[in-house]
Amino acid sequence: MNDAPRASRGSPLGDASDASSTARAVREMFGRVAPRYDFLNHFLSLGCDIAWRNAAARELRTTLARPGSVAVDVCCGTGDLALALARYSPGKVLGADFSRPMLERARVKARTSRRAVHFLEADTLQLPLADASLDAISAAFGFRNLADYGRGLREMHRVLRPGGYAAILEFSSVRWPVFGPVFRFYFHHILPRLGTWISGVRGPYQYLPQSVALFPDQEQLAAALRETGFTRVRYRNFFGGVAALHLGQKG
Repeated sequence: MNDAPRASRGSPLGDASDASSTARAVREMFGRVAPRYDFLNHFLSLGCDIAWRNAAARELRTTLARPGSVAVDVCCGTGDLALALARYSPGKVLGADFSRPMLERARVKARTSRRAVHFLEADTLQLPLADASLDAISAAFGFRNLADYGRGLREMHRVLRPGGYAAILEFSSVRWPVFGPVFRFYFHHILPRLGTWISGVRGPYQYLPQSVALFPDQEQLAAALRETGFTRVRYRNFFGGVAALHLGQKG
């Protein structure tokens, strides 16, 4: 959340020239933090992450409401956005992630909520899905962890049917002049300490502000979506850009 975030090829974890090393580092990191992941998300964001995911699901509700629709939430973590999508879908909703500990918690949530969401272990950069097989694809606070953002966008575009929508909810660049410096101080100095203390795991909450600082800002991500072939690209800021929801349609 720097004033001028830099576009980067992918997550700063691992070796920038080796996507497999980044994937391995991300998988190991989230495996360690999985037991406290939900609590920390809600606590550190004051519950805003729940509202933001619900807003993302509502943006897709028209697409999801189509009879026989198929939607996939990639980098799904413990399944919150996939479960939110299911509220609007009479069709099929899947969640995909390559972290088994996170998926185990997602499956427990699905059973408890009695929502018809199925979860599969899969890498977002190599989805085991046919071309043009989905009506909607989403990612919430996970796209930032991909080893290659461009490849992730191309994969999302590949699996969508013409007319289908992609939604990416991510931390972004704060645009409010007074709130921005205050939030950045919290995000870079207080949040990592709280996250480490509560989770008992050092690393993930130091990585979080670093990865956000290197992630494309709102306009850069919108441009990348257009370059990939998405049309009707738009984004919506939450809390002045603490998070941003990007939407794009496959033509």
